[in-house]
Amino acid sequence: MTAHHTLQSDGPARWIDTLPGVADPTRLRLLRLLEHHELGVAELCDVVQMPQSTVSRHLKLLGDEGWVSSRRHGTTNLYRMILDELDQTARALWVLAREQTEDWATPQQDAIRLAERLRQRSDARSFFDGAAGQWVNTRDELYGSTFRRLAVAALLPGDWTVADLGCGTGDVTAELARHVGRVIGVDNTPAMLDAARAQTADLDNVTLHEADLGSLPMKDGSCDAAVMMLVLTYLPDPESAIREMGRVCKPRGKAVIVDLMRHDREDFRRDLGQQSMGFNPDILAQLLTTCGFTDVTCEPIPPDPQSKGPALLLATGTKP
Repeated sequence: MTAHHTLQSDGPARWIDTLPGVADPTRLRLLRLLEHHELGVAELCDVVQMPQSTVSRHLKLLGDEGWVSSRRHGTTNLYRMILDELDQTARALWVLAREQTEDWATPQQDAIRLAERLRQRSDARSFFDGAAGQWVNTRDELYGSTFRRLAVAALLPGDWTVADLGCGTGDVTAELARHVGRVIGVDNTPAMLDAARAQTADLDNVTLHEADLGSLPMKDGSCDAAVMMLVLTYLPDPESAIREMGRVCKPRGKAVIVDLMRHDREDFRRDLGQQSMGFNPDILAQLLTTCGFTDVTCEPIPPDPQSKGPALLLATGTKP
C-alpha cells in the first residue's frame, strides 16, 4: 500500500491531527535523529545547536502527539521514535517526510555532529572510569588546546616552503612559520594584511603579498605545500583559486583546504559575507581532481562541542 493510499484510508481528520509532528523544520530534524538513536535533551541540543527550552518544547509536542516515547535513565530522559509503534497514518506521513528531506543540508550537518557526540559517548564508556572521564576537560581547561596543534605542526619538514592562501590576520601563517623554512601569505584585503604584518613582525621567514587568489604573485612550482583555511566560501570562483594552488605547488606538493560543509543557513552566509553555502565533500573532492590533484581526500571534521557555526570539512590532494 502506498503512503498516499494509507493517508486516505485513515481519513482527513486523523491526517490533519498528525500533521503538526512533521510540519515544523525543528521537529523534522529531531525525528530524523531519533528514528535511529535514543538521545537525551542535552545531546539533542548539541546536535541541533538550539537551547534546551526550544528542544524540550518540541519534544513535548512530539511526545503528546505520539511521535516519540521516553524513558528515565539516571537523572535524564532519553527519547526515541520507534517506527513500528506509530499508527498507520503517522508511519505513512513520516516515510513521505523523510523521503522529501533526504537532500536537505541541515540534517546532513546534524548527522556529523551526532556522529561526534556518539563517539564521545562511546569513548567515555569504553575507556574512562570514574574521575578519569574528566581528564580531557581538565587538561584543556588547564593547558588549552594549542599544544596539540603545535605538536602536529612540528612534524612538518623544516625546510618546506608553504603558501598560506587567504592568510587573513596571519595567525596560521605565524604558526606555520615557526616550524617550516618559509611561509608566503597572500590576501586581497589591506586591513587583514596589516594585522598579519603585526602578527608576523618577529618572523624573518614570512613574506606577505596583497593579491587575488585567482592570480597569485608566485612562480610555478615554488611551494612544497599550499593551504586555504576558511577561504573558498568567500570566493566567487573557487575553481580558479584551486587551479592557482596547483600551479604554485611543486610536483608531489600538498594542498590542504579547510572549509564549510554544505549547509542551508542563509542568515549565517549573509552575516559573514560569504559567496556560497559551503561544499558537499564529493563535490569539493571532484573540484580538486578536476584541477589536477591526485590522491584526493575530503571528509567532515569532527566538530568542537562548543562550536556554533556549520560543520567543517578537510580536503587534501597531491600535485602529480
